[in-house]
Amino acid sequence: MSKKIKQIAIYGKGGIGKSTTTSNITAALSEAGYNVMQFGCDPKSDSTNTLRGGTYIPTVLDVLREKTKVDAHEVIYEGFNGIHCVEAGGPAPGVGCAGRGIITAVQFFKQQNIFEELDLDVVLYDVLGDVVCGGFAVPIREGIAEHVFTVSSADFMSIYASNNLFKGISNYSKSGGALLGGVIANSINQSYSKEIVDDFVKRTNTQILEYVPRSVTVTQSELQGKTVIEAAPDSAQADVYRSLAKKIAAHTESKVPTPLEVSELRAWASGWGQHLLELERRNSAPEALAKVSS
Repeated sequence: MSKKIKQIAIYGKGGIGKSTTTSNITAALSEAGYNVMQFGCDPKSDSTNTLRGGTYIPTVLDVLREKTKVDAHEVIYEGFNGIHCVEAGGPAPGVGCAGRGIITAVQFFKQQNIFEELDLDVVLYDVLGDVVCGGFAVPIREGIAEHVFTVSSADFMSIYASNNLFKGISNYSKSGGALLGGVIANSINQSYSKEIVDDFVKRTNTQILEYVPRSVTVTQSELQGKTVIEAAPDSAQADVYRSLAKKIAAHTESKVPTPLEVSELRAWASGWGQHLLELERRNSAPEALAKVSS
């Protein structure tokens, strides 16, 4: 009897640090002894760059366009510490559905039973979370991923994207789709950022898996084309990613979130905006008073 492969989908708004977070989780899992594959599902095809010294790899769609018959091993590249790296790819710019690469690549790997052949422990799908439709919904819609996590900051558009993901999970859960494991709170350096994300997860009936601070160590590592785990293994930031990876490896219970309606989300955001404005006014008042006194 073959072992059960843990399949995780990590979503997030473009530019929020989704691929950075995913790659560091992957590297930390590999460091801990897991046999891991990272499956890039973003049309930019740069999910696995920091696992391979900053280099791009040919995508599944690229190779399938060039050849009529392809062995799955031809589109799997070795990364840091033996990690299996795959990029689904997308259509030529301006042509076709950007999510098509995910659909094609997943079907392609299923047909060749490659996950079982490689004896994988964990597969992490790195998925663009700005839209949860078409191919981008495949990991949750078809239950390919068992657990879904979203990377979000306290930025409104990031939270808006996460809330949309929650709606998708809620809808697809009725037909056997993947469930939500929680939120990875990224770029949390201010106390109010933590409070905003905490309030959002409370209102949507989910949980924070980890608070990941913004750190120059990440920038330094990525400029070298590496993850923090590889470039700065003794750093505090590396330990944050190790803690996150450990929690994901141990995670077993996911559930259906309770997304906010757009009007509710707007009202909620407006309330926080007013609160932050008042906070700024209070903090700046002593400074203004000091100038008048002098």
